[in-house]
Amino acid sequence: MELAEDKRSQKGRSLTAKGRPVGLSDPEKAVITVGCQRFIDEVLKPRFLPTIRPTQFNYPIDILGKWHGNRYRFVQRYRSGQPETLGEEFDAPFTRLDWISRDRVDLQWHRHTGTWFCLHRGLSLREALKTIEADGLLHPL
Repeated sequence: MELAEDKRSQKGRSLTAKGRPVGLSDPEKAVITVGCQRFIDEVLKPRFLPTIRPTQFNYPIDILGKWHGNRYRFVQRYRSGQPETLGEEFDAPFTRLDWISRDRVDLQWHRHTGTWFCLHRGLSLREALKTIEADGLLHPL
């Protein structure tokens, strides 16, 4: 274990072991992944992407989740309908769960500037998913 400088952590330092935060086990990561995927399939997709509607501009084609270290991002995938970039795809994250301890996450909002802003701290996974469902700021565009 080493004490690593982390400019994004609340106190400026975090414990890591080979780049992974101490305490985030593979089973816990799997539980979060399964819960978030169920939330995507049962709540986000039916509500925000019931059908794919191609346009001449960028249009959403999927909502998915991705891990980046100890952060789970909710992402909307877009496809370009413009003639010069026809068919190209890109991802746009809209909400993030930052794992902080066993069954505790911080809920982050992705600002239009590309930075993340913490809206809620220390929520359980269930509380975080309910908050995402209810708070329009945390929804995909």
